[in-house]
Amino acid sequence: MTNKTPDADLFLQQMKDVKPIKVEEKVTLASPHLDKTSVETRRKAATAELAKDKNFLSGEYIEPLDPLAVIEFKRDGVQHGVYRSLRMGKYQIDARLDLHNMTIEQARSAVFQFVKDCMAHDIRCALITHGKGEGREQPAQLKSCVAHWLPQLDEVMAFHSAQKRHGWLGATYVLLRKSEKKKQETWEMHNKP
Repeated sequence: MTNKTPDADLFLQQMKDVKPIKVEEKVTLASPHLDKTSVETRRKAATAELAKDKNFLSGEYIEPLDPLAVIEFKRDGVQHGVYRSLRMGKYQIDARLDLHNMTIEQARSAVFQFVKDCMAHDIRCALITHGKGEGREQPAQLKSCVAHWLPQLDEVMAFHSAQKRHGWLGATYVLLRKSEKKKQETWEMHNKP
């Protein structure tokens, strides 16, 4: 039993010539029976992509730092005098990396490769210039990333914001682990008969 009101009758009368709009499907749905060869191909491609990117530096949430914050880190076992010399900029800088105008993903790759290259060339002290990021919508973004990424690399023994002559709060000194070759040279130098 339906009670039609005069408004309902008027509505139905007005809508009698209306036809639904035909919408073309924008997505083609795959059939439920997937081709096994395409699944295998995609699986191999995904595995190859994972194997190719050995960069494990975290891209997840990174706590933002103040542009004028001093960043510092020291692993256990790094002598206080060594760390103080790093902080004061007394070590010779043998390699430099400038991250200006890079995206976060480009910087992540660059930092990872830079540390690997430094280790391959027996570089002990390096400088990474990241800028302070003052006056930006998201200030100190690269600086925050560098402070987050460097402790993740076992090769990095310590780091500290640079002295004014090397870029001050927009750059960071990085002390790298000695290679086995350098350890042997140091041992031989100090243990001569």
